[in-house]
Amino acid sequence: MALISILGGGESGVGAALLAKSKGFAVFLSDAGALKENYQQTLRDNEIEFETGGHSLERILGSQEIIISPGIPEKTDIVKAIKAKGISLVSEIEFAARYTKAKIVAITGSNGKTTTTLLTYHFLQSAGLKVGLAGNIGQSFAKQVMEDQHDVYVLEISSFQLDRCFQFKPDVAVLLNITPDHLDRYEYKFENYIASKFRIFQNADTSTSCVFWADDEVIQSNLAKIPASATFKTVSFQQKAHAYITAEKIQFDGAELLLADAPLKGPHNAINMAVAIVAAHEAGVAYTQILQSLPLFENAPHRLEPCGVWNGVEFINDSKATNVDAVFYALNSYKQPLILMMGGVDKGNEYEVLDPLVKEKVKGLICLGTDNTKLEQHFGPIVPQLFATDSLEDAVLKAKEWAVDGDVVLLSPACASFDLFKNYEDRGDQFKNTVKRLIHG
Repeated sequence: MALISILGGGESGVGAALLAKSKGFAVFLSDAGALKENYQQTLRDNEIEFETGGHSLERILGSQEIIISPGIPEKTDIVKAIKAKGISLVSEIEFAARYTKAKIVAITGSNGKTTTTLLTYHFLQSAGLKVGLAGNIGQSFAKQVMEDQHDVYVLEISSFQLDRCFQFKPDVAVLLNITPDHLDRYEYKFENYIASKFRIFQNADTSTSCVFWADDEVIQSNLAKIPASATFKTVSFQQKAHAYITAEKIQFDGAELLLADAPLKGPHNAINMAVAIVAAHEAGVAYTQILQSLPLFENAPHRLEPCGVWNGVEFINDSKATNVDAVFYALNSYKQPLILMMGGVDKGNEYEVLDPLVKEKVKGLICLGTDNTKLEQHFGPIVPQLFATDSLEDAVLKAKEWAVDGDVVLLSPACASFDLFKNYEDRGDQFKNTVKRLIHG
């Protein structure tokens, strides 16, 4: 019996183990850290061998194929050893896609992935389709494929997952945008990260709908990476496209969406909505059905999420904005004066692109992190007032002190959260709770 090993025992790894076992493989799961108890119990219940706290390299290297968690970098010793032996090393997405005949809509991009994925899922589900939600969101793709209950899957896919996709061929492949991010995983070479994102299109042919934002300069300059036989579906502010966005509306073929009536605001969300609508249409749903279901959509937390009003001051949780481009979109979404909270673990950010918007809109900057030096040095000369702290409570109190009726206090960090918080969700939840406690008592 051929052995498949799984590196990493999170949601995707345990799901991949279950699918591999159901397909008749011998399965061994190895995690260098600790496994959640519920995952351990699932593996025991299904008689799947596993280890924690390290990797049994010799056993793993005896595998026919290895499925790797996207959180494990390519430069680790175990990955180098696997590559040296020439063993097939794939992502859960690549592995699971082999075993389903369901239609697949796959969505990637540096920003807006989750909102666009949730929108597309909402449109397809509202149309009565049996829809699975997976990838970076929802339950394991592999586990859902094993259960075989869906007509279509909507997958949010990261560059790390794409790096280990080779034959993966979605029916609808979506690329939202490309801005510098995660460069520490790509030898600090932007071109490597770009190549990773374009892997979403690598197997596209005449049956594939390739949906992308045509105004993105990086995408435009790399269009030759998309197979010419694929069907291109474009979204644009600047030119007639399959979804043409103006200041007032999005125009589709025979349908339109008035932006004043849309549940999501800001130019970036106009793009997200347009892309999701085109993707759902390419997956087989009529524009009229899609637009009827749009007003019922509710976005995920931590994305420009209102979390309280105090004396006419609105507090907004945008903790998911972990890079500069996401903050750029957030700043563009408001006309009111802003008190901006930024900071955390800097990922090699270049903040110059934010300068015009900060000068125009930000009346005060609050730097929240263990090391705020870079933010203070860059923005200190261009903001009227700046406060640096490693205390979330002090940050909210300072915002409360500075704010007047009509202002917006915006947590949009541009940085990872790991200096003070477990993750961006924890940062956003703590911000919401602190706002609630300090302004509402």
